[in-house]
Amino acid sequence: MPRSGFFQDLLGSVFERSSVLRSINDNRPIDELCDALLSNRGEVSARKIGTALLERYEKLDTEQKAAFFTYLNDNLDVDVEAVKAAADAYATDPSPANLEALMKTSEPQRQELLRRLNQGSDATGRIVNMRKDLLGMLRQNPALRRTDLDFDHLLASWFNRGFLVLRRISWETPANILEKIIEYEAVHAINDWADLRGRLEPEDRRCFAFFHPSMPGEPLVFVEVALSKGIPDSIQSVLSQTRPSLAGEDANTAVFYSISNCQAGLRGISFGNSLIKQVVDDLSVALPNLKTFVTLSPVPGFSKWVMGEVAENPDHPAQKLLDTESNPELAEQFAAYYLARAKRGDALPIDPVARFHLGNGAQLHAILSEADTSEKGLQQSFGVMVNYMYRLGRVEANHQAFAESATIAQSSAVTSLAQKAEKLISQAAPASVPAPVIAPISEPDDEAKPTSQSANG
Repeated sequence: MPRSGFFQDLLGSVFERSSVLRSINDNRPIDELCDALLSNRGEVSARKIGTALLERYEKLDTEQKAAFFTYLNDNLDVDVEAVKAAADAYATDPSPANLEALMKTSEPQRQELLRRLNQGSDATGRIVNMRKDLLGMLRQNPALRRTDLDFDHLLASWFNRGFLVLRRISWETPANILEKIIEYEAVHAINDWADLRGRLEPEDRRCFAFFHPSMPGEPLVFVEVALSKGIPDSIQSVLSQTRPSLAGEDANTAVFYSISNCQAGLRGISFGNSLIKQVVDDLSVALPNLKTFVTLSPVPGFSKWVMGEVAENPDHPAQKLLDTESNPELAEQFAAYYLARAKRGDALPIDPVARFHLGNGAQLHAILSEADTSEKGLQQSFGVMVNYMYRLGRVEANHQAFAESATIAQSSAVTSLAQKAEKLISQAAPASVPAPVIAPISEPDDEAKPTSQSANG
């Protein structure tokens, strides 16, 4: 597989990294390295200490890493009394000097430690991996969330959209990146290199990823796109290795069928919304014949929700979905109800994929039964998949309505399906299940409809 100017192009598009430091032997305890890094004033020596600290951390076992995070949490926290004094001084005299003092005292020392640590060799990626370890400890030690807030704050700044680079992933992309795509695919597993080639090489396939110049060998998030005539009605048709390829200029629809976040240490820092919007813009310019932008998305929490409803009420009409015999019509109705009406305490949809796309300004467009007949698809959603439509003229309004009042933009077809499920629930338990308020955004339904056409038209 020929190499290209992939890395040179990537690095040159933002900035060049300084040279990597060699491994450094510094036998001081890790807490002393932290103190030395915080007290150091020289950039070169700070880089050396930071590199030594990172290397020391990576050699720790799980228990020692937990002790390190506890040290950050307790010993490098804010000085509450100093914050109170600085706040009182600023309240009395809101001068720039007093504001600066307040800002300095209210920031935990561990934030500055992480900033200085980021000067070490390959530091950004190593700090991302450090946070991955920390996230794995929060359930057993929730107090460490204080330290995680500092990681979250800094990483959100370091991985700001302005620093990210969008690159198309093709069959000509360097092999080490392609290996990462296989490894990180989280929606529809890539079985082997032939499977990957089928998703990258044909004219009607695209893949795009965000990279950060400090981590050029690691994609942050990537999206796989199928170009088609009309909206395919199943993932089987999209992933078929035997389908004829469609020329890009003959397609009228771009189908986003897989979005995968790659770095566990960046959990909570959203890249997917920017990625989709950027890819839509780029595809619109490159292929002006594309008129429809839609997802073919999983419904990961649907089966779990149904089982919870049935556990509370064995007579719940959704109980039929748990039978061995498939019931596509009922699955569509209750999937629509689940996506459009089932809410968390904050009034947002229970389903995480729905929250993501609706929060981006997409419309809940269509429910597709028997769209994912894989073992995973049947287990998590009875085979149901969903189309979220990105209508360019409505994205901002939909996003605003969802952000301000959790209003879900949905097609009339989805509303009708949800109402049928609601009627079945009311007939089964009219006294205990109050009818929810229906508040869809009415939108014209003149877009392309889901059809039995696969991506080859």
